[in-house]
This record gives sequence, structure tokens and C-alpha cells, in this order.
Amino acid sequence: MNEFKLKVETYLKKAAPLFERLEDAEPKKIDLAKSRREFREMALGYYSDAKHFYDRGEYANALAALEYAEGWMDAGKRLGIFQ
Repeated sequence: MNEFKLKVETYLKKAAPLFERLEDAEPKKIDLAKSRREFREMALGYYSDAKHFYDRGEYANALAALEYAEGWMDAGKRLGIFQ
């Protein structure tokens, strides 16, 4: 089996329960400055990981890390903490 396909299948199996049990939380006040710092840290951290994996030839891991980085940025844009 293709290594990339196997990696995706494994990831989907791990992710399924998380999405199946996803529930809304009660709205609460958010410290936007703190959230901005945390979202930026996560996005940049995953971007750094993506470059590290790419340099090691681990392209599937690099792609996954890059997608996480973009996810954090997109979520931050949705919340209005990034442009």
C-alpha cells in the first residue's frame, strides 16, 4: 500500500472520534490578546515543523504540519485576530 495513503488512513481513523464527539461549548469571554499570541505561536510552530520535516524528506509529515499551520491562521482570521 502507498505509504502516503496509509498515513492518511491512520490519521482519519484517529480523527474520526474527535469529530464524532464534537460539541459546542458555552460562550465565554475571550482574552483576544492572549488568543492572538497563542494562535500565532501554534501557526509558526507548525510552520517550523513543516520546514523541518521537509528538510528531512518526510514530505507527508511536512504537508500535515503545513496544513495545521494554515488551520491555525485560518481560525485566527475567522476570530478576527489576524488579517
